[in-house]
Amino acid sequence: MKSSLPQWMLVVGLALITTNPVHGAEPSKVFELWPAIAPGEKGDIGEEKDATKPADGLVAGKRVIRLGNVSKPTLSIYPAAREKDNGTMVLVVPGGGYHILALDLEGTEVCEWLNSIGVTAALLKYRVPVRAGQTKHEAPLQDAQRAMGLLRLRAKELALNPQRLGTIGFSAGGHLVAALSSAPERIYPPVDVADSVSCRPDFNIVIHPGYLVLKEQGDRIAPDVQVTTNHPPTFLAMTQDDPVRIENAVLYYMALKQAKVPSELHAYPTGGHGYGLRKTEHYVTSWPDRATDWMRSRGLLSPLSR
Repeated sequence: MKSSLPQWMLVVGLALITTNPVHGAEPSKVFELWPAIAPGEKGDIGEEKDATKPADGLVAGKRVIRLGNVSKPTLSIYPAAREKDNGTMVLVVPGGGYHILALDLEGTEVCEWLNSIGVTAALLKYRVPVRAGQTKHEAPLQDAQRAMGLLRLRAKELALNPQRLGTIGFSAGGHLVAALSSAPERIYPPVDVADSVSCRPDFNIVIHPGYLVLKEQGDRIAPDVQVTTNHPPTFLAMTQDDPVRIENAVLYYMALKQAKVPSELHAYPTGGHGYGLRKTEHYVTSWPDRATDWMRSRGLLSPLSR
């Protein structure tokens, strides 16, 4: 007997769970990425929790949620208001060195900004910390690939443009976005129909990325983020005094340029690392305005024909 349910409801991995996992903006829905246990999980990570300690530094005078021990990755959907909605969606990928996730600074607060410019946001809570016997980003890349496939599968049902599905990543999240754009195919066995559609982003916004170049090898581009001519258009921002080293952004931009990939780089003198969208005296915290200009110039903020 043929099911009368819409196709997206047959995707077992998109199981609805709780909403409002952190303080701030509330998502309309939160979905588990995998229909059962995520690939390779052994249940030995420990309890998921905010790992922020009293001695941890503030950003712009506010604390940061540092979420650790993530073993059940999720997608939280933050739809743009109907009167602003332009049909573009962005997967939000927080950083945290593949140890924790800066879930508000580089997650929910970013979703709020995207909503303010008419963009629907999908916050990715990917697996951390690094699993024993795996590369630093193996489990996170599986989660990112799965998330992009699920979002593209549901784009039309959500009244979004499937050719306007991009990413924004911070620090390790910037590396994950670059790895997602470089991976030729999924690095896990297909689960369902969501794994048969493209998981390549249509555009990327990369803020103070790490792990893109190998310092000990003359700052060559890392093998897991190699650039090709079909790479997504990319916006990059970083500061000269970033301890992660601005070479990550500059040399990645040069690789994009050599491959003739439309790209834009903003290099600021000061501001360090891990500022998110929180305004400070440093000029780098104006990067959201420049990213908005870039998205507008590429037609990503124009109204969607319905």
